[in-house]
Amino acid sequence: MSNIDFIQEEKAADIGNFLVGRLLPFRQKRSIGPFVFIDHMGPACLADYENLDVPPHPHIGLSTLTYLFDGAIMHRDSIGTEIEIKPGAVNWMTAGKGVAHSERTPVYLRDQDKFLHGLQIWVALPKELEFMEPEFFHVEEKDIPAWTEESVSYKLIAGQAFGRQSGVPTYSPLYMIEIKSSAEAVIDIGAELFGESGLYILEGEIENQGHMYGHKQILITKDAHLCSFTMRPDTTVYIFGGEPFPEERYIYWNFVATDKATIERAKEDWQHRRFPPVIHDDGYVPLPETKLK
Repeated sequence: MSNIDFIQEEKAADIGNFLVGRLLPFRQKRSIGPFVFIDHMGPACLADYENLDVPPHPHIGLSTLTYLFDGAIMHRDSIGTEIEIKPGAVNWMTAGKGVAHSERTPVYLRDQDKFLHGLQIWVALPKELEFMEPEFFHVEEKDIPAWTEESVSYKLIAGQAFGRQSGVPTYSPLYMIEIKSSAEAVIDIGAELFGESGLYILEGEIENQGHMYGHKQILITKDAHLCSFTMRPDTTVYIFGGEPFPEERYIYWNFVATDKATIERAKEDWQHRRFPPVIHDDGYVPLPETKLK
């Protein structure tokens, strides 16, 4: 990616009882297009007594995207959704004015050894849709556009690019693309992209302008048209991006909004149990003592 504006190393953080790699946000860059938060979960081998357990917690002003490479997660929410996500599929939940959900290891896996590995992503909503009704969509792997060009395979997980459209119902111009190489390949896709762009290296290496970048690094450019790089064999990258919003976004915990008063109301609502309950899950994550960003 020519004219790289930022290079960031993945940093560890905790969600529930599970260690994740925090990719976005960081101090120098709060968003990439409409993407405001990216976590890399795992890879982790969980013993028969270890499980993912993220109890009910709230969101406002965003859509969440869950994409697994390995394992399974049971999603339950306050809209009435109860669905298991498996590798290659997409869970897309739009919080809008407010939703609560939980993520747990499915019952049939809880007493056996298992793996878990994937990405969890937040996409801010346009200002005019911040208070829309909550929605949930599950898109199976077979319904995600996928194609191969010589030694390189592509998936358009969300958004629009390459003259294709993902079935994930996004609310602003964006893209999330998976690219895998089986042999060394030059990737020059800037003409297909727009806005800002971030490239995360899940495995393998890429070369750009004589510099090598490897696993767990994220490269960011403010001009996606400059997206050009060489992939080494057996490399997997994810490209996120799109048009940034004109308004600043404030983030507190799981809340994203264009004004601080909206976040304060959401904090009060969660503390006083005014969010609708998550079906078949009576857990609760208390409001944390963190600062508004």
